Amino acid sequence: MKPISLESVRTYPLSLRPSRVTIKDMGSPWQPGRPMAAWLETLPSVLAATALKEVVGHLVRCVISRKTVILAMGAHPVKVGLSPIILEWMEKGILSGIAMNGAGIIHDAELAMVGHTSEDVDRDLEEGAFGAAEETGRFLNEAIKDGARREWGLGRAVGAAISEAGFPYGCYSILGRAHELGIPATVHVAIGADVIHFHPSADGAAIGKTSHMDFRLFARLVSGLEGGVHINLGSAVVLPEVFLKALSLVRNLGYKVRDLVTVNMDFTRHYRSLTNVVERPVRDGGKGYNLIGHHEIMFPLLAACLAERLAGERFALEREKEDANL
Repeated sequence: MKPISLESVRTYPLSLRPSRVTIKDMGSPWQPGRPMAAWLETLPSVLAATALKEVVGHLVRCVISRKTVILAMGAHPVKVGLSPIILEWMEKGILSGIAMNGAGIIHDAELAMVGHTSEDVDRDLEEGAFGAAEETGRFLNEAIKDGARREWGLGRAVGAAISEAGFPYGCYSILGRAHELGIPATVHVAIGADVIHFHPSADGAAIGKTSHMDFRLFARLVSGLEGGVHINLGSAVVLPEVFLKALSLVRNLGYKVRDLVTVNMDFTRHYRSLTNVVERPVRDGGKGYNLIGHHEIMFPLLAACLAERLAGERFALEREKEDANL
């Protein structure tokens, strides 16, 4: 058997071939001392770099036009130190609402109470001590039961309790500050998934009642997402599922939520977050993004880029107003 001949292979001029990358897309070396906004412009215009710049652009548009921006977050962002950045977004009016899973309230409350959180599971599990901290379970379960009596959602109940408790590190609480600022904060619980569920003070009826109320409140937020941005930060299953159901609910009720931007941020690819956040919700309109990387790097990076772009946009708007008054 002879090797196939290459003499009759048909070729064409390289200059006529469409290409996906050009020199216009190339990145630029960084020069020390330049501002963050300049760094963003040095990124190549390909793949994730393009996605990052586009997400920043969508967020800038939403903030300036006061469109809905929702941050749905797992507990890990709190554990890796992102609370101050999220708090700044709340203070500056960037976020319209926040959604957490059940573990999020544990780490948020413990930071406020004692200034530290995240136990050593491998060490404590062997002795059955994992999740058995008295103050955490007692405080949160009592707050939830009080919220159920008041017909509140779980997020509001815990946020109010943290705000009113006067904890020494209360300024680090996302839920406490959300309550003070009047920002809707919802908590979506899977019964049995959180350590406070086996504390003696746990009340399944109260947990279910307040978390279901929060699902309805979250759906109200989702109903206003037309033209807005939904960010899923570090939740692989619970919040992507809750978001998809809430979106279906509001569309069932006749709300127009088609032109939206969805962003999933996690340090690895997961089926649920990719499918339920990035793909399915925008199949008939809008756009989804999947930004992969460690939370403690990617989210501060996104926040810094947004801060720079907002500063530049607001400066430009002020100049336009000044010119119009001349």
